[in-house]
Parts: sequence; C-alpha cells; structure tokens
Amino acid sequence: MRKLWASAYKEYLLLIKDFGGLVVLFIMPLVLIITITIIQDSTFKTISDTKIPVLIVDNDKGTVAQTIQDGLANSNTFQVIVKENETIARDLVFSGKNQLAIIIPEHLSSDLEKKVNQNVEGIISKFGLGEASETETIPIPKKEVKLYFDPATQLTFKASVKNGIDKMISKIETQSIYKAFQEQITDDPTEAIFETDNFISFKEIFPVKNDEEVLPNSVQHNVPAWTLFAIFFIIVPLSINIVKEKSQGTFVRLRTNPVSYATVLGGKTLVYLCVCIIQFILMLAIGVYLFPAMGLPTLDISGRLPLLFIVAIFSGLAAIGLGLLLGTIAKTQEQSAPFGATFVVILAALGGVWVPVFIMPKFMQTLSNISPMNWGLNAFYDVFLRNTGLLKIVPEIGLLFLFFIVTTLIAIVYNEKKNAV
Repeated sequence: MRKLWASAYKEYLLLIKDFGGLVVLFIMPLVLIITITIIQDSTFKTISDTKIPVLIVDNDKGTVAQTIQDGLANSNTFQVIVKENETIARDLVFSGKNQLAIIIPEHLSSDLEKKVNQNVEGIISKFGLGEASETETIPIPKKEVKLYFDPATQLTFKASVKNGIDKMISKIETQSIYKAFQEQITDDPTEAIFETDNFISFKEIFPVKNDEEVLPNSVQHNVPAWTLFAIFFIIVPLSINIVKEKSQGTFVRLRTNPVSYATVLGGKTLVYLCVCIIQFILMLAIGVYLFPAMGLPTLDISGRLPLLFIVAIFSGLAAIGLGLLLGTIAKTQEQSAPFGATFVVILAALGGVWVPVFIMPKFMQTLSNISPMNWGLNAFYDVFLRNTGLLKIVPEIGLLFLFFIVTTLIAIVYNEKKNAV
C-alpha cells in the first residue's frame, strides 16, 4: 500500500504542475456543457416560442388556401408571409433567406369541391337516395402543393412540416366531404348531420415521482451526456503522461525500484479517478446552481446522488483503463494525443452522445453496443430519466468495470512482454 500511495502522490504532483492539463480536465468540460445546453435549450425555445417565417404563394384565392394560411398562422409556430410570385419565393428560400415556402396551386378550392361533389353524388345515387346523375363525370386532375426548403434545413424539420401540412389538408378534405353530404341529404344547412370533432386524441404519459409527473428537459439530457464525454476525455492527458514518463526516462528509474507496473498503474488510477469524481461534482453543480440562474431548467438530483456517483465511478474506471492501455501501447505523444482525442469522439458518436442511438442505421445501432460510453450513458439515463434502482444499472456498470479490468490487464501483459524482449 505504501508503494501504491507513493505512486499516486507522484502522479498527483505531475498533474497539479501541468496547468494546461488542468484547464483541459476541469474548465473546458464546463464551458462545453454550458455552451451545448444553452444552444439546445434555445433551439427548443425557437421551435416552441419563436415563430418561423414561412412564405405563401396563393394561386388558389379560395377557401382551402385561406384555411391553410389560417392554420399556419394559428399554430404559434409559423409567421405567414404572402408572396405573389413563385419564382421570388423559391429564390428567397434557396438563397437561405427563408427556410420554407408553400406554393398553393390554382383552382384548388373549386376543383376539390367539384371532386367531392362528384364522389358524394355517385355514392348517393348508388344507394338510391337521390336522382341518378345523367351528366358525364368530368375527370379532375390531382392537385399538388409545392414545398420549397432551404437546402441547409434539417431533415427532422422537413418531416415535421410535411406531416403538419398533410394533416391539415386531410382535415380540409374530410370536412369538405361532410359538407357535401350535408348539402345532399338535408335542405337545412344549419342542421348537424355529422359530428366533425376528433374522436381519437393523444396524451403523453410521463414517469411519476412523488405523485408528480417528471418532465424530461434539455439539462437532464445534456449533463449526463457531456459529463461522460469529459470523463472519457481524461484518456488524453493520462496517456500523454505515461508516454512522457517513458520518453523522459522516468519509467526506467521506476523499473529499477521494486515496484510492479500494476502498482504504477494503480497509482495513476487512484489520482485520475479522483479527477473524474471532481469533474462529475462540478457538472452537477453547474446543473443545480448555475443553469437556473441562466434561465435554464434545474437539474433534479433529489434521491439520485448515490446511484449517480456509482455510475460516475465505474464510467471513470472504464475511461482510465482505456487511457492506461493507450499510454502503454503508444510510443510518442504524437501518437497518443491525436489518437486519444479522435477515439473519444468516435466512442461518443457510437455511444449516442452526439446523435441518439435509436435513429442510427441498424448496423451502427449494433456497433454502439460495444461503446463504453453507450453503457455509461444508458446507466445515467436510467437514473436521471427512468428513475430506476441499483439492480437496473448493474448490467451497465458491470460492463464498465469489466472493460476497465480487461484494458488494464492488456496494458500490464503488453508492458511485461515488451520489457522481456
């Protein structure tokens, strides 16, 4: 134990003397999580609170076009701007000055009314409820509402707009059919034949804690994700320190003493595990105290601290094991630093820190299962968002601990074989 503590103290002295490394370990993660959370929260507010300008070219001048414009204006999402020319609207969108333009075709209202009336008259005549129509059915071409999107617009925004407009037009067509039946069946336009209110509705059910619904927010998603990213980023300074010891001859001096490589790695593990815990505490403090002062949601950690610390400790061990392995294998700092930074980004991408795993291709979803960041992130989400207990996170923290054991053993075996040559 004395050798282990001596090794840990040596690592502590190396760490505190590297001011730049301390900034990377503690300050940069805080700046990162604050920046990302503000951006994402502002994005959510932009979608819900700030209206997005949408260009409308009304070639119809009828009731359907007016209904579409009213629906967009009343959605609290869009600000309708009417343009007279499709070319002008298209150029504004494709140049990036506007995100969306909707072109309503000519005779949309009148042709829709004719089409619905023809269909209704045909149905009624087949049931013998009206006089058989002797006029020939006139084919009415289908109408097409054109949508122009800024090429830089995200696919999720496009899909939401298309679904919203499609739903709006479907409702207009349904109401037109009800109205046509109303006119054919009764002479009194005020008499209600059909009930047009929606019969099926949707209600989102949230997890309940202490008889209150727990509503997920941007802070609960960002704090665990970027905390995990910061924890795993310690592989860069850790691997650099190991390589530096080898290049400066410090490791040769250590080998002359009766100290095993496992003891040296154990000292590094203790120090950097403390670093991970400090990082985690700072991240929680940002979410609990700073974010509310900035107008962001408060991070709710009530009743979760013990489990959160367990996940943070095992995530830190996994990151340390990877750093020990990288530092042992790398021969120069030029190898360890770029590879470590790039590898952390790859693990973050695979683990769901950048993009949610469920929207990835099937191959990438399968590949994400081997990312330790994915295990840690799922464990954090289990505690933060799913309100689970210790038994539910045992598989994830078990994988993280196994990852630490395997990578550390590989580092020790590799070092012994290299020195034996």
